[in-house]
Amino acid sequence: MKNLLRICIVVVLLFLLSFTLQAQEHYAKLEKNRNIQAKDLIHELNKTKDTLILRSNKKINSLYSINKDYSRELDFYVNNTSFKLPLNKLSVGKHVMVAVQSPKRIVFVIRILKEIPVVSEVISKPSKVASAVKFNAINAGNN
Repeated sequence: MKNLLRICIVVVLLFLLSFTLQAQEHYAKLEKNRNIQAKDLIHELNKTKDTLILRSNKKINSLYSINKDYSRELDFYVNNTSFKLPLNKLSVGKHVMVAVQSPKRIVFVIRILKEIPVVSEVISKPSKVASAVKFNAINAGNN
């Protein structure tokens, strides 16, 4: 009887543990371009694996992705040396990413493993309109 109770407790604990491990799954996998000519472009995922980070000492002209249906899903004109792309803009599946650094095109693959939740950002700064209205109301009260 004690062994049956121990087995039940272990099964329940393993079941509960499986839910906590799912929260630590990765959303995407990056297959880097290992070509020697692509060494100038640093392409990596952040720690939570939900954002693509591109850095280079040369200007990145543009970035686009080709999805599993062979159509362009994203097309950005970057014109900067660094760029962050939230991966929640990509659909689930394989995406071939092309970073254009004229005249080179650096190709790498991102596999979106599961849907990435969209986190809404809260604006903490008051808008200029709200500040102006508040300023006028204070001045009107002083007269």
